[in-house]
Amino acid sequence: MSRLFAYILRFAVILFGYVVASLAASAFLNVLFLASVGYMPDDAHPAAAAALYFSIPFVALFVAYFAFIPAAIVILISEILSRRDWLFYALAGGIVAAVFLGFVHQNADINFDVTEPRAIAAVIGCGMVGGIFYWLAAGRWAGSWWQAATSPERSGS
Repeated sequence: MSRLFAYILRFAVILFGYVVASLAASAFLNVLFLASVGYMPDDAHPAAAAALYFSIPFVALFVAYFAFIPAAIVILISEILSRRDWLFYALAGGIVAAVFLGFVHQNADINFDVTEPRAIAAVIGCGMVGGIFYWLAAGRWAGSWWQAATSPERSGS
């Protein structure tokens, strides 16, 4: 396998992992929101499942948008250091969420700022869930392309 193909394949895996992480963080955020308003699975209305089918990918777009730059930095660090443990990704996801909250606090409109402690904990928890799901989808093989590209090729003799 050539180096270029290894790089392209790893980039595709990273992109897939980022999509999975965004969907997982969105699903967790939706579940937290539904629980906070008192929705119970016993009270399930048939339209609730259809609403979640739309809501989870829609919110995932916002999650992916707002977390892109800090997540890209964390992914780059994890690839260079070949970090493959789930705890690193869980804590990194929490840090990405905290960076988002700090950015929103510094630059956003007063109506968009997150100041309630439960909401801050929920956003950081969503980041941690996203980090764990990134590890499940792509992080377990972090740095594998790096090791393959730097290892000497075997000769045919």
